Amino acid sequence: MSDNDTQNQLRICLAASAGGHISQLLKLAESWNGYETFCVTTTEVVRDKLSKLGEVYVVGECNRQHPMKVVTVLLRCGRIIFKEKPDVVISTGAAAGGMLCFLGKITGAKVVWVDSITNVERISLSGRMVRYIADLFLVQWPELAGRYNRVEFVGTVV
Repeated sequence: MSDNDTQNQLRICLAASAGGHISQLLKLAESWNGYETFCVTTTEVVRDKLSKLGEVYVVGECNRQHPMKVVTVLLRCGRIIFKEKPDVVISTGAAAGGMLCFLGKITGAKVVWVDSITNVERISLSGRMVRYIADLFLVQWPELAGRYNRVEFVGTVV
């Protein structure tokens, strides 16, 4: 089997909330060129923008202030992960991205987390949880890499 066959067989889940999270994720597009991808996001507004990358799933917004929405989004994310069976989950956050990372890890996927550039003082809440299971955890400020274990700085996305 050649490297191209292996590359084309990898399924990558691209997960990010709408807005700045999705913008930062899309700046990394070269890193998954040639791979089979699908996207998971939080609102319909970005569906067209993402559709060129593959199937797009919209799971809805959630946060810790609305626990029932969290449960609903978690169940939607679970259905997607078990249907799509990604080999890799790449996420820039937020809550739904974190959920997809955990669910992906449970099913054997590698997890790549890129914390938002807006997190200057500390890693995001979702990032602080995902950090323990991530295979690669990137921050966009060198000071953050020095403050946390299992965190790397390799440059900024924006």
